Amino acid sequence: MDFYINGEKIDVSIESEKTVGDVLHSFAQECENNKAAVVGIKVNGKVIAVDHFEEAAKAALSGNEKFEFEVVTEPALRESFSRFSEELNVLADEIEQVPSLFISGKSSEANNSIKKLADAIDQFCHLAALASLFPETFNTAKIGDKNFTEFFEDFSPILTDFENALATNDTVLTGDLCEYEICPRLHDMANALACFNS
Repeated sequence: MDFYINGEKIDVSIESEKTVGDVLHSFAQECENNKAAVVGIKVNGKVIAVDHFEEAAKAALSGNEKFEFEVVTEPALRESFSRFSEELNVLADEIEQVPSLFISGKSSEANNSIKKLADAIDQFCHLAALASLFPETFNTAKIGDKNFTEFFEDFSPILTDFENALATNDTVLTGDLCEYEICPRLHDMANALACFNS
């Protein structure tokens, strides 16, 4: 039986586990004890999706299984928050310059910053989803005076206006939203993530 965590082979001894489910539950418990969470599972090369978990868990062990786990740890997540916090501060400064880039005819540079913004918001949402796996540590997270959900409820209409301004090529509104609405929120997001770097 072979076990891999994030692509690295590890040595594991099976004790009283009789089914695939027993192994998965034991592994999940071990992760929890070590401030880690399983975010992906493959058994014999087949992804075990949430909706097929119960069915896959019933299979008896043959001794020849290959278990592959994608795992995220709380310390690694804190480190990702720290790195991303720095990236967000740099991006905020770039986004603040978008109006001047448009005015000085540097549209491609402005659009490049806007693309980075879209990627950063995706990455932030991904990290927030991973943080939800460690509620005892990250549930207290605030962006400014709001929790993540409230922050994005407030931010969403601004992003919709921003998307519409881009679609209609309204560079004045795009620039205003970048400078006065989006830039300060990126700094707030960066400050919130930096709080977990201890």
